[in-house]
Amino acid sequence: MTRYRDAGLFLLLATVWGVAFVAIKAGLGTPGSPAGFFETPVLFAAFRFDVAGVVMLGYAVWAADDPVPRGRRAWVAVGVSAVFVIAAYHALLFVGETDPGVTSAAAAVIVGLNPVLTTGFSRLLLPDASLSRLGVVGLFVGAAGAVVLANPDPSNLLSGGVVAKLLVLAAVTAFALGSVVTDRLDAGVENETLEAWAMLGGAGLLHLAAFGVGERVATVQWDPAAVWSLAFLSVVASGVGFLIYFTLLDRLGSVEINLVSYVVPPVTAGVGWLLLGERPTPATVVGFLLIVVGFALLKRRALLAEVEQIGRAG
Repeated sequence: MTRYRDAGLFLLLATVWGVAFVAIKAGLGTPGSPAGFFETPVLFAAFRFDVAGVVMLGYAVWAADDPVPRGRRAWVAVGVSAVFVIAAYHALLFVGETDPGVTSAAAAVIVGLNPVLTTGFSRLLLPDASLSRLGVVGLFVGAAGAVVLANPDPSNLLSGGVVAKLLVLAAVTAFALGSVVTDRLDAGVENETLEAWAMLGGAGLLHLAAFGVGERVATVQWDPAAVWSLAFLSVVASGVGFLIYFTLLDRLGSVEINLVSYVVPPVTAGVGWLLLGERPTPATVVGFLLIVVGFALLKRRALLAEVEQIGRAG
């Protein structure tokens, strides 16, 4: 029963996070639209983590042994996560998704590079990590997937959403780097506590960034789509999603839970097609497959070990 429950939670997490990319697109609205956060994408991200941070802090108070980080090293880890994992990642992602050339499915596929980039940064920054020749091939294959997905036109590299896709790529790079640096700090902070304070700190940084680029609350058009999008992203995608994530991280380990990155894009593509009329392009499909192959090459030993363990359990 435990295996079926974990599988159900895994699929629920993939669904929640897959829908999140569509919710971002819906909440942002479109160019010239009288409603939505199209003119204030960074403020949109800030509002998301205002709510999500409070939800996660409440959970940390209930579930963690200590809901407050203790010591300088712990607060440095919170700061790194707030800057890279929350603020930089979401600001760049939300701005990138304002471009009509970046569908929610394309954004989800680019974010699917996270396990590949995380593995690469781990090999560079963690002392016990090393990268084999086949692992190097995996990194390049994953990067090739991102290039195919961007589908650049050499005659005009600034057209067709290429710059926006590069912003999304920069977002996931910031996320991966922040995750690895936080891991290297090894501050001994419980996941729930770390995430709660990082979300609150990241929300503050996003508000500062929004103010710096001239985004103002008064310009936000609170139409029903924007309100429901913000509610879903704050409570369901961030609050419920991270609760499921932490539960599965303890039960399955980092390798298996990382695989959720490859279930999210198909979910996003299906929901985006049904709700927003977005149709995945051949470049999206090929890019996704290359990223999956790159991850498989990088994590081949761990994946084989997981398959053997599942075989023995069956």
